[in-house]
Amino acid sequence: MFDTPAPATADRMLAAQRHAADQLGLRATGSQVWGYQGRTLSAAAGPHWLRVVCAKAGTKGDTLWDGPSTSRTLPTSVPRPDLLRIRDWTTQTYAYRAELYSFAPDPIVSRRPVLDEDPELPETWWKEMTAALEALANVPPPTDREAVREKYLRRVIPEFTGHHVDAVTWTTAHGDLHYGNITRGPHILDWEGWGRAPYGYDAATLYIYALLSPKAATRIRTRLAPVLDRPEARTGLLTVCAQVLQAQDRTDFYTELAGPVREHLTLL
Repeated sequence: MFDTPAPATADRMLAAQRHAADQLGLRATGSQVWGYQGRTLSAAAGPHWLRVVCAKAGTKGDTLWDGPSTSRTLPTSVPRPDLLRIRDWTTQTYAYRAELYSFAPDPIVSRRPVLDEDPELPETWWKEMTAALEALANVPPPTDREAVREKYLRRVIPEFTGHHVDAVTWTTAHGDLHYGNITRGPHILDWEGWGRAPYGYDAATLYIYALLSPKAATRIRTRLAPVLDRPEARTGLLTVCAQVLQAQDRTDFYTELAGPVREHLTLL
C-alpha cells in the first residue's frame, strides 16, 4: 500500500523475507506489499500470506509488535486470515518477526487508506462488515492495549476540532480500519493496533475516510447508521476528524481530506 522504501531498507527487508521463507519452507512469489517506511513487507507465499515486520533492536516488545498474535483471542466471527505460525530472530541492529497467515487476502478495497471513488460494495458486504464490527465491539475493552489513549483524545479533539469531550464510552476496536486494510471478502487485515478505543471509532474511520467521494460517504453513513447515530459515537467521530487534521497540519498527509473533514465538523 505504501511506496517502496529507500534502497538500503528495501534490500534489508527483502533479505529478511527470504530468510523467513526459508525458515518456513516457503517461497514468497507474490507482489511486494510495503508498510509505512518499509517497516513491514508482505507477499503471497504459495497458498499462504507471509508478513515480515521489523523494529530496532530492543524496542520490539510494544503493542504494535504483539498486536497480530494477541488478536488471535478475538472472536472468529470477526473475519480475518488465521495467523498460523510465527518466527522471531534478531540481528545486532534489528529484530524481525515473520507471520504466516492461512491464505493470501482477496483484493483490498483500495490501494489508499482514503477512498477516491465509490467502491460499490454490495449489500452483503456491508451486512458482514457491520456484524464484524458489532462482534468486535462486544469484546470487553482490554486493559493492556489502547488503540486510542484517553489523554490523547482529550488533547487533540479540542485542539483540532474546537469541540469538547464529555464522558467516553470505551469499546474494543481494530484501530486502523481504513480501506487498505479491508478486502472485498470482506476480511479485516493488519491487527497491529487493535485495542481500547472510543465507541464507534472503527465505523467513524470508514465514514470519514470516504468523504472525498460524496456518493460513497452517503452510502456508508447510511449503512453504519446503527453505530454512528448513537450519541456515544460522537467521540469516535471527533477523534478520527482530529487525527486527520493533526496529520495534515504536521505532515501534509490527508491534505485533500482536511477540507471535507472541517465541513463535516459543523454537523457534529
